[in-house]
Amino acid sequence: MSDKLQEILTAAHDHAMQIIAPNVDSWNAAKAWPRDASDKAGAAGLMGLYAPEAWGGQGLLLSEGIQVYEQLGLGDGAYAFALSMHNICTFAGCGYGTDAFKEKWARDLTSGRKLANFALTEPQSGSDPMKMYTRATINDDGTWTISGSKAWVSLATEADIYFTVVKTSDAPGHKDMAMIAIPADAPGISFGTPYETPSYNYLPMSEMYLDKVVVSEENIILPIGQGLQGSLMAIDIARVSIASGCCGLMQAALDTALSYSKNRKMFGGKNLDLDGIQWMLGEVATDLEVSRLLYRKAAETLGTPEGPLMAAHAKRFVPDAAVKAANTCTQVLGGMGLLQPYGLDRLSRLAQMLRIVDGTTEISRVVIGRALQKRAAGLPDLPVPKGFGEADDNASSIAAQ
Repeated sequence: MSDKLQEILTAAHDHAMQIIAPNVDSWNAAKAWPRDASDKAGAAGLMGLYAPEAWGGQGLLLSEGIQVYEQLGLGDGAYAFALSMHNICTFAGCGYGTDAFKEKWARDLTSGRKLANFALTEPQSGSDPMKMYTRATINDDGTWTISGSKAWVSLATEADIYFTVVKTSDAPGHKDMAMIAIPADAPGISFGTPYETPSYNYLPMSEMYLDKVVVSEENIILPIGQGLQGSLMAIDIARVSIASGCCGLMQAALDTALSYSKNRKMFGGKNLDLDGIQWMLGEVATDLEVSRLLYRKAAETLGTPEGPLMAAHAKRFVPDAAVKAANTCTQVLGGMGLLQPYGLDRLSRLAQMLRIVDGTTEISRVVIGRALQKRAAGLPDLPVPKGFGEADDNASSIAAQ
């Protein structure tokens, strides 16, 4: 690990312990994004992880920067998720945006003075981006006029710019898709009623409506034909980032259970001395170590042909392990685990949220299943038993000829 990465991870850990953890309950009670906290994250260098140093970023590799969310997840998984999406947008803007866009936005994004978020999903389509109805019309002066709606937009009303995927025609498929950055103050942009969420009410999420919003061509991040491909890459990064944040969540749950059970006296001893408790928490500890290895391996493959499958493996396994860990650690505390001050109820609901966002674990299973089908096609056939009177497929086809 480089000195620079260690410095950034230490800053993220300090931010989690000093800023997030002590305040997350009050943030949820206030139901408002803690802009002062994200400003401090920017000052600590956590808002431009993958962006070039020339634009004020840290210049980290994806495999390095993604480890930051494990540290932030110690404080709160939803906060880690929000910062991961901002960093993905900043990465896209600084890496693929026009020179004019970078001059105007890059340093504000890498410093955290301005917040960004990603808008792909639509109300009717969920995990099927092919069913997209948001349309962008290219005008004679090069500007784009955009109308449509997006769903599950995080940092809704709070972000300063939204990296939005659009279609530019009514033709089916993805060859006409593009990504354009829409400033929050553009005329015609509005937001729906915030979604009511169980344990991350400080993170605003809602639908976003675009009514003939006009945006300059300098805000094109990915041109026509590259919108879906770039979006899928962003989702792969997000999935691995979520797995990283889940590891922080698992560590927080495990530490809570350990801190409680080492002093809880029952049956003439302390709970942590009981074999049953050790076995329960030992399984959580093993799942945590496996999850760390998996997300870090997946992060190393991002941008390679292996990346989407490894991202699916990480998104499939790690959030499921986090749900299990939060539930197990709650069980270790018994009735006390249900009380809000211990925080395990929040961690349980966050783990469930992280199983769903940026592609449910079931979607990851679909990706993995398709990869298995491709592998099976290249393997030699093994004899398969046939029922009485069942015709051989090959013999039938030969007879038909």
